[in-house]
Amino acid sequence: MNQKIRDDYNASNTHVCTICNSESAPELPICNTKLLEDRLRRYEDETGQINDASTLKDRVSYLRKHRENHVSKAIINIEDSMSVDLCFVLDCTGSMSPYIEAAKEHILKMASYVNRNNSNIKFWVSFCGYRDHYNRSDRLQILDFTDSLEKFKTYITNKVTAISNNDIAEDVLGGLNAAITEMTWSNANRVLIHIGDAPPHGRRFNTNLTDNYPDGDPNDLTAESVLKKMQLKKILYFFGKINTSTDVMLNVFREIIGEFPVFDLMTMGYKPEVLVNKFCRATSSAIFSSITLTTTLRNSKSIYSLQRKKLQINPHEPDWTTYSVKTGKLLCCIPPKTLTEIKDEYYSMQSSFIEQEISFKLAPQPFSVGAERYAYFALDTSLGRTNKLVIKKYHDIKIGTIEKYLESVEISNIAHFFSTKFNTAAKRVGINKKVTFIDVRVLYDKTNNAYYSVEKYIDNAKFKKFNANSGLITEFHSILEAFAHFTYKYTEGYLVVYDLQGVDLHNEFLLTDPAIHCVDLLRFGNSNLGKSGIQKCFLAKHECNDICRKLELTNDILEVRWG
Repeated sequence: MNQKIRDDYNASNTHVCTICNSESAPELPICNTKLLEDRLRRYEDETGQINDASTLKDRVSYLRKHRENHVSKAIINIEDSMSVDLCFVLDCTGSMSPYIEAAKEHILKMASYVNRNNSNIKFWVSFCGYRDHYNRSDRLQILDFTDSLEKFKTYITNKVTAISNNDIAEDVLGGLNAAITEMTWSNANRVLIHIGDAPPHGRRFNTNLTDNYPDGDPNDLTAESVLKKMQLKKILYFFGKINTSTDVMLNVFREIIGEFPVFDLMTMGYKPEVLVNKFCRATSSAIFSSITLTTTLRNSKSIYSLQRKKLQINPHEPDWTTYSVKTGKLLCCIPPKTLTEIKDEYYSMQSSFIEQEISFKLAPQPFSVGAERYAYFALDTSLGRTNKLVIKKYHDIKIGTIEKYLESVEISNIAHFFSTKFNTAAKRVGINKKVTFIDVRVLYDKTNNAYYSVEKYIDNAKFKKFNANSGLITEFHSILEAFAHFTYKYTEGYLVVYDLQGVDLHNEFLLTDPAIHCVDLLRFGNSNLGKSGIQKCFLAKHECNDICRKLELTNDILEVRWG
């Protein structure tokens, strides 16, 4: 954020704020001054640096310095997160032969897929096979972490076979405990993928299956003790589900550690290629998910807190007839029309708003939760309409606070500006698939005196994350990577729009919630990693594709001037 007050806002100016209807004449309009104050206080809180400097200039200078330190730590965290400890914990009893084979066959294919667009991700893999107490010396098989994928594959080929057992329950807790305590976990990013078709011993995990130890693990292991060790070691848990026998176990685990990803590994009949592909998708997804979590939330405490929050979600749209109508106002920010406006750090704070009355219904529980926000089903009932909406609410924000929501709308409006410019340029060179950002507005809920962001709901669409602000590419699309490159070139190195997610339709990518890396660190929120983010999270990893070349984009580093 520039340290000067804009020249055209002087003491003689009078401004009427369309939000609070106040009239004033300071250096910035009073409502805008409050927005600036709120933003500075939020950034100070996020960096843990509170400054008592009396002038705006001193506060901005002080905060910028500490934001730079904050970003430096974030970049180091991102680099560390690209080194992954990947441990497979696998039930190796009689019914699991196809899955043992798939674990062996998928590892090289998975690594090739992940590294195709993310060459900086490095793997250390390990294996823990478990059976049951009846199997004595064959109860556990352990291969500690190795950076040789061939060694991993050879070990499973030569050493691991499925052995039958005399009851249904298995030594699940023993296998997990061995993987957690006997492996040499050393990297910052730690992933444990557990695959099994039977629960642990004990009545709490099953009531109808045969179990030689109905009172629980004979070595006195409990789910609580094992999973707490896992959390203390900052290991992220993923499960590959084969049948419904593990459903009760999964619910017990959720009560202890919160929600976690469960991958569908069910197959009808033995189809090796299908199973290997499912393993590849599951493992790749686990790696991408863990990198996204560790680079976004940056510490295990925040990750486990998010897992607890996910227990609150209800993925089903409610019966709207049972909920009352709320009233509110939609605040539509005037979008920027020029690059000069985009580079003006005060643009969003000095913009007017178009207000529109709205009546709506809001689901009581979120259907999704991300690193920063909950997402709720909502229904626009204004003028007899029944349009579906998505309302998003930040996890930790004071009631009545508008500034952070305005920032999210500003990011969306800027992304929309560039998508329009990109689509025009792309069409000229024969590229007709568009990049579009969903219109986002601020919603003021009069009933609860609260602000949210709101956007339209996309029916029957599969939501995907294509890339992340860390530079991770989870699903490569040349158009999206070229779009990000276009934003860098169009702004002469001032910013990059990335962290692209949404829906892949036939003729367009319909996107939402992007992030912006910008050389001005006092804009665009905590996900803005500044010049370092532009250079290390985008330029260093970007490889120009055919669309970049058609648009005559080059990967030169531009020295931007601003302020």
